[in-house]
Amino acid sequence: MLVNKSKVIIGAIVILIALGYFIFMAFQSATVYYFTVSEIQKESQTPEGKTVRISGKLVVDSFYRPDNSAEAYFSLTDGDNYISAIHDGILPDLFFNKNSEIILEGVHSPGESFQSYNVIVKCPSKYVAIEEKQVSPVEY
Repeated sequence: MLVNKSKVIIGAIVILIALGYFIFMAFQSATVYYFTVSEIQKESQTPEGKTVRISGKLVVDSFYRPDNSAEAYFSLTDGDNYISAIHDGILPDLFFNKNSEIILEGVHSPGESFQSYNVIVKCPSKYVAIEEKQVSPVEY
């Protein structure tokens, strides 16, 4: 009886360790670093060869796509710094909206353009706070 109980406990421990390992590996591979344009310019912070996300706004007049090509060349800014990027594929319609925040997912090597393979566009809010008019108080 004691032998069977110890086998069950050892089996349960092995299963829990294996399950913990699989959970750890799943979360580690799903981790994506998220940077602003200024942060990714700091070479020491960029995990080379790993997938990262970078956010910024499209630099006006920086977009270029050669004829008969799916590759797009453009720059993003966070207001302080700029980074050039290359995306091969279709871009969302709101990509060109001047108020949209663009999130690129891809690989960055210091000193090179950001190689994007996924573009996410955060839509600007359609509800903008309206300043209240100054109304003079009514005297009763």
